[in-house]
Amino acid sequence: MRRLINRRPDVAMRFGLMLLPFLLVVVAYMIASEARLAVNPNDKLLPGWATISAAIERMAFLPDPRTGSYLLWSDTMASLQRLAIGVALATLIGGIFGILQGLVPYFRATFNAFTGVLSMIPPLSVLPILFIIFGLGELAKVVLVVVGITPFIIRDLALRTSEIPHEEIIKAQTLGASTWQIILRVVVPQMLPRLIDAVRLSLGAAWLFLIAAEAIASNAGLGYRIFLMRRYLAMDVILPYVAWITILAFTLDLALRLFQRAAFRWMYRGNGN
Repeated sequence: MRRLINRRPDVAMRFGLMLLPFLLVVVAYMIASEARLAVNPNDKLLPGWATISAAIERMAFLPDPRTGSYLLWSDTMASLQRLAIGVALATLIGGIFGILQGLVPYFRATFNAFTGVLSMIPPLSVLPILFIIFGLGELAKVVLVVVGITPFIIRDLALRTSEIPHEEIIKAQTLGASTWQIILRVVVPQMLPRLIDAVRLSLGAAWLFLIAAEAIASNAGLGYRIFLMRRYLAMDVILPYVAWITILAFTLDLALRLFQRAAFRWMYRGNGN
């Protein structure tokens, strides 16, 4: 008899098992919603599918009477722009400092403890400071994303860099490579796919910081809209917005993973992928 740990589901079974938790959540919501609506047809906590569909149509496909814009799409563009700028800056800073911190002893001795302390500061606790320094505009929201995820990217990439076999560094030096040649030709090519992994792992935190900043001081964005609707208990809008953020986050993660596979095929050779 084969042990459970040695059994492997086929493709169809894997797909079905993947969908199972989502279906269970949907069924549980439907049951709970029907039960509450049976008691109170005007219940706002768990609105029915018809109410949610109407809210999606209103937010995504009908122009707002006040601004003339399609609110879901304008909020999405505002949030994605802030997120893209913040993550790009964090990736650039984290990539440079992470490689130098993991490779250059003097750089590591100078910044290792400092980066560790920065990573322990809850980013949301400095949000009021950022608003005081940078104002309530776009800059403070972008800076919060940068402050929130850069220390993690630096520490992760520094650890990955330090794990490069020392023999490779010795061989490069034996061939006469300078420090910058070693960084550019030996370290950077190996660290770029690891940097993508670090960015993927930090996307969830980046969304958290962005939503928090938008909720406190903004006039557009997915986080702004969710917390605005909270005042009116408009769960028919809040739930689709939360689902849409989840879809966006999953899509960004998938795009980065596919780009990593296409750009760095050597990572997947010989491992069955």
